[in-house]
Amino acid sequence: MTKSPQIWRNEMEAELKDNILSFWMKHTLDDKHGGFVGEIDNQMNINPEAGKSLVLNARILWTFASAYRMYGNAEYLTMAERAHAYLLQYFTDAEYGGYYWMVDALGAPSERKKQIYGQAFAIYALAEFHHATGRQDALDQAVALFRLVEQYGYDPLNKGYIEALSEQWQMTENLSLSSKDMNEKKSMNTHLHVLEGYTGLYRVWKSEELRTRLAELIEVMLLHIIDKEGKHFHLFLDEEWNIKSDHISYGHDIEGSWLLVEAAEVLGDEELLHRVRSVALSMAEATLAEGIDADGGIWNEADSNGLLDKNKDWWPQAEAIVGFYNAYQLSGDPRFRDAAEAAWTFTNSYMVDHTLGEWFWAVDESLQPLAHASKVSAWKCPYHNSRACFEMIGRLTTTSKETK
Repeated sequence: MTKSPQIWRNEMEAELKDNILSFWMKHTLDDKHGGFVGEIDNQMNINPEAGKSLVLNARILWTFASAYRMYGNAEYLTMAERAHAYLLQYFTDAEYGGYYWMVDALGAPSERKKQIYGQAFAIYALAEFHHATGRQDALDQAVALFRLVEQYGYDPLNKGYIEALSEQWQMTENLSLSSKDMNEKKSMNTHLHVLEGYTGLYRVWKSEELRTRLAELIEVMLLHIIDKEGKHFHLFLDEEWNIKSDHISYGHDIEGSWLLVEAAEVLGDEELLHRVRSVALSMAEATLAEGIDADGGIWNEADSNGLLDKNKDWWPQAEAIVGFYNAYQLSGDPRFRDAAEAAWTFTNSYMVDHTLGEWFWAVDESLQPLAHASKVSAWKCPYHNSRACFEMIGRLTTTSKETK
């Protein structure tokens, strides 16, 4: 390891405060229509007609609530409050409950379906906003949404969660998250982020009903969504857990490895935590063996024939930093520590936009930023990269204390 924990921690904190958070505060406020702009390209051109996604708004709320909880900075609280107010005013379905998937640039609902992935991010954000501020209304909103997801999105026969429902919370054929995703009843991605949202909620609301469901969700991940070798996630499944895709997402594998450990730790079930730690290490080992380029960056996806995409997107790099460091903390194996540092070095060298701010969406095989990819969009949010910084600041502070 070439960096001391303290030096590395300082680098992560500078990236968080001076690049990521400052970018979103300076460039993304929609002063005309409220909330935040829906799209900014790599050249910093704002698309005033772009729609605004629940994912983007909820992730901004989560990010700045987390930043306020860590630092107590009033500017971070103002950003979180802005995101919360916009969520309530424009995304809330006052008739049927829950939150719309998309609104247009003016704030009118444009995609009304209840994507469980989106509801999960709203739970995650509202729980964190309560955690940071103590606001009871935010906790009440998170709990009400949890109960809606359980009432309509939960599969009582096979367990787990249906991908999406209609505006009225009825079954729908329009299931997929995006044009890249299969139109199947269940997905790894939705379950991973329901897990994440429920973990955040359980931190602040120690309900027995939530504890039961969070424990069951971890079991579902272990039994149905992680392959039998404990190496990779199955990405798409039908209602009865039959596998529908052989693709591997290295970013999700390494992200899920540490999120599962976090969930089991927050739950406090030692037997389950022991099982999860073992699987987390096997997933990290597989990602290290198969998914990392010689330059330290992590590839996007593969299948049984090899790599499908040799670009390197921003979010797998962020998750690799945390996921490999988590594996190092679990095992003491310096290969994981070195992989985490290599992922950060790659990210700082090629993914961070040191000129205009934030991170590029992706770099191609020649390590050049994709020219037409957005800096801000329905999916390009401050959550993966800020969370990597939050996590590493905490973990490296612990390591620094332990090594003194």
